[in-house]
Amino acid sequence: MAYQSTNPYNGKVLQTFEPMDAAQLEAALDRASECFNTDWKGKSYAERAIVLARAATLMREQAQPLAELITLEMGKLIAQSLGEVALSANILDYYAQHAERFLAPETLATARGEALVESSPIGVLFGVEPWNYPYYQIARFAAPNLMAGNVVMVKHSSSVPQCALTFERLMQEAGAPAGAYTNLFISKEQVTQVIDDPRIRGVALTGSEAAGAVVAARAGQNLKKTTMELGGSDAFIVLEDADLDRAVKSAVSGRMGNSGQACTGSKRFIVVEALADRFLEKFQAAMLNFTPGDPLDKQTTLAPLSSVEALDNLLGQVQRAVAGGARVVMGGARIDHAGAFMEPTILTDISESNPAYKEEFFGPVALFFRVADEAAAVALANDSPFGLGGSVFTQDIERGKRVARKIDTGMVFINTPASSSPELPFGGVKNSGYGRELSGAGIQEFVNKKLIRVA
Repeated sequence: MAYQSTNPYNGKVLQTFEPMDAAQLEAALDRASECFNTDWKGKSYAERAIVLARAATLMREQAQPLAELITLEMGKLIAQSLGEVALSANILDYYAQHAERFLAPETLATARGEALVESSPIGVLFGVEPWNYPYYQIARFAAPNLMAGNVVMVKHSSSVPQCALTFERLMQEAGAPAGAYTNLFISKEQVTQVIDDPRIRGVALTGSEAAGAVVAARAGQNLKKTTMELGGSDAFIVLEDADLDRAVKSAVSGRMGNSGQACTGSKRFIVVEALADRFLEKFQAAMLNFTPGDPLDKQTTLAPLSSVEALDNLLGQVQRAVAGGARVVMGGARIDHAGAFMEPTILTDISESNPAYKEEFFGPVALFFRVADEAAAVALANDSPFGLGGSVFTQDIERGKRVARKIDTGMVFINTPASSSPELPFGGVKNSGYGRELSGAGIQEFVNKKLIRVA
């Protein structure tokens, strides 16, 4: 399997890379293991922080070319690519500044003697990362774990190889020793080999349910800790007392950010009957305002999907939904334009027997549901195999919090679509996976909580 960089706006192949051979992979594993044992785990937090802070500075200094590379490889609007670079740099800085406090020794009260819990790194970690946020996804895996004293190896998506190499270069330029951060161009068979390797002590994946099931099972056979972030079908609940204009504006940004290719994108719009017609009318009008074009052009408002394959998969989902009884309110087809462009789409009349009812739509397709009241909205929000995030819109904040507590997800946002920030934990439940990234929680996943007991 070649790693190929293809511009989804014009289909031009930018660059191709061959996977590592067996000898190259073995050398990389050896180098990572040696770096952990003889160098990185022995460094102080302050020494590690110098490297991550320098990497953050480099990202900010090189923001424009870094962002353009994202846009060229997976099609993101350039303004959003710049935002991703800034967020990734902030994550690096966040852990450089706070890791030592997060992992500070904890004294436990005990009847006799003393008890202390210390956090120590566990070794070489392996991350499998997706294409939709080429820098952010690896920053949120690498930053906390490097600051904890682990070293990381990353198998990035085969469609963003230049971004993958660029992040590795940034870490090297920032002063990371050889083996502290390693990019792997490897095949699916080699992924299995890496998971099986005794030098690997933990595995993290962001991707599909199917990929998560395979990777988690393999790691489990090897008794290795895993974290899984496997996407979602986030509910966007609009209650009868919501600020309608604010809800509609948030609905558009929540669904159309990254061309709808976000695991925490707003996907199921659940609106109480009292506002349903007005919401749908305003939502449709707003969704008509997107113009396709070159995502490097700041005037473009609709970017292509990441690939023709992604477009074809999404069109197939829409066709199956319609065959199952769904009604197309707007869109539903490929745009007659060069590139992998999909019309902004709204589907409604989706029954429980429709395959769309349980699926994740990874693109600019919104599923619209009308419900009688708050209780019905919560029930529908929870009737999903996924449990990543969600939003609740109401002008009664305490009511919003009560509703949020009833929703079975890892995250709920009140009066705003989902967002990500270094200090906020990120992760889900049910088929959306397990474990957390970011915040103080993210650095705790792959450390040894060692008890030291004095009698």
